[in-house]
Amino acid sequence: MALSIRCATQTYICRRLTHSMRTRQQKNCVIANTIRCLSVVHGNINTLAPKVKKFVEENAALFQPDHIHICDGTEAEHTQLLSYMHKQGILKPLTKYENCWLSVTDPADVARVESKTVISTTEKRDSVPTPKEGVTGTLGRWLSPDDMEKAYQERLPGCMKEPVINNWPCNPEKTIIAHIPDRNEILSYGSGYGGNSLLGKKCFALRLGSILAKKEGWLAEHMLILGITNPKGQKKYIAAAFPSACGKTNLAMMNPTLPGYKMECVGDDIAWMRFDDEGRLRAINPEAGFFGVAPGTSMSTNPNAMLTIRKNTIFTNVAETSDGGFFWEGLEKETPNDVTITSWLGDKNWKKESGKPAAHPNSRFCTPASQCPIIDPDWESPKGVPIEAILFGGRRPQGVPLVYEAFNWQHGVFIGATMRSEATAAAEHKGKVVMHDPFAMRPFFGYNAGQYMAHWLKIGRTPNAKLPKIYHVNWFRKNTEGKFIWPGFGENSRVLDWIFRRVDGEDCARKTPIGLVPQNDALNLDGLKESVDMDELFRLPTDFWQNEVNEIKTYFDNQLPNDLPDEIASELNALKERVAKM
Repeated sequence: MALSIRCATQTYICRRLTHSMRTRQQKNCVIANTIRCLSVVHGNINTLAPKVKKFVEENAALFQPDHIHICDGTEAEHTQLLSYMHKQGILKPLTKYENCWLSVTDPADVARVESKTVISTTEKRDSVPTPKEGVTGTLGRWLSPDDMEKAYQERLPGCMKEPVINNWPCNPEKTIIAHIPDRNEILSYGSGYGGNSLLGKKCFALRLGSILAKKEGWLAEHMLILGITNPKGQKKYIAAAFPSACGKTNLAMMNPTLPGYKMECVGDDIAWMRFDDEGRLRAINPEAGFFGVAPGTSMSTNPNAMLTIRKNTIFTNVAETSDGGFFWEGLEKETPNDVTITSWLGDKNWKKESGKPAAHPNSRFCTPASQCPIIDPDWESPKGVPIEAILFGGRRPQGVPLVYEAFNWQHGVFIGATMRSEATAAAEHKGKVVMHDPFAMRPFFGYNAGQYMAHWLKIGRTPNAKLPKIYHVNWFRKNTEGKFIWPGFGENSRVLDWIFRRVDGEDCARKTPIGLVPQNDALNLDGLKESVDMDELFRLPTDFWQNEVNEIKTYFDNQLPNDLPDEIASELNALKERVAKM
């Protein structure tokens, strides 16, 4: 295997010294001997900056790769690496499209592994809250520095000497994704899945990013960023936090159904937000591309995503068509009848009747954001775009209305802290259980979740800040027959239109025990092709909300008995009192 070093990127790669070496002289001798024996197949190690050169030498001595490749980021190198991986059987070209490739992974390495994702700090409470005695904590996993050292020694020495057993190297039994905040370091071992191995994404941009944000007074969030222009030509930006596989990409790339509206995408997954000198909260997207869920994506649900991925894209664990194209569940109407389908598991004549999915439910596409047809002109602006509304949401089949507005910033933080959503295929969770997912960040907190809530509350006290309004949305409410009440997708522009008007101060909301909802007829339903039971969509069942309050209280009592901010506890008590009067 080869050790490739990326320079001038946002990817933070773990480095670790070999502590078993007794003296500095012994270690330097081993490093020197290792480098002399290695073949640098691309680049010149002596041209690297001193710290980078030291990084390469120390890790080469530890990992023992056969070769070193120093990346230069050129198109020629890009072509060379693709050709190499093609020859090795790691990637396969999808010839129907321009520069598109398919990778199929080990079935045991297909999603984020939250049970093997850890934060390592000296003090446990810095990383995770202390749960109630006898209760297993679910707001992050902590590993002591001593146990982290053992994990290193069990995995890293000589790890690049191990043979490649499958298409993409992995070791699911020993996978670990570890973060060491004190050194701004990440160790990702054993997994090739994007959320575990694209270290600039969840690991750095959210986990370590949230720690840096707390120290420096900003926010690193699991949020899309979307620009909205109304028929009058007025433009606003929103940020929205949904758990993985809950529709962030679809909303970020929406084609609105309301005439005269225009949507433009800044990002679909991560937002870094900071107040500018005028008190406006500005957001940037720190990513260069999209890493989207494939199943369910189609020309009817997200045409802009489909247009984005037709070139320069890597697909993981999707099915392949005999004409050199891709296939996944949701593309049945767009796939020619005369092609055969090879499933992600290698079934060369896959049929729907088999009962097995053609593509893995968490199969993905990785594609450049610059190719998106509705990419915002300011998507790479270093000063960011001004955020005027923040949305929280998830998959709630029962009881939660289509949209409601927080009474104020503190109430909005409470809404974020109490988010719940059905589990999806983006992690190892099974079934349709409704899980607590505060701020859509439960898998991505870089530090104690109680302190994280306190940081949001502190942000709201920033002097002269023009705080965005906060909302909760739910596209996924179902009727008694189990069918979605709201059509979703482009029709969600009708909800954003109401939010747009609320931000402008329009009096089009009524107060309920949980927040402000649209007044009767306040949502613009002109031209809506489907009949929607609006009464059911906004009905607040008393027994549901009484149970919701109890579920939230139990969750906080179990997970944050010592770390819940007083303001959040106060908001819960206030909700309980309002619900009791329903």
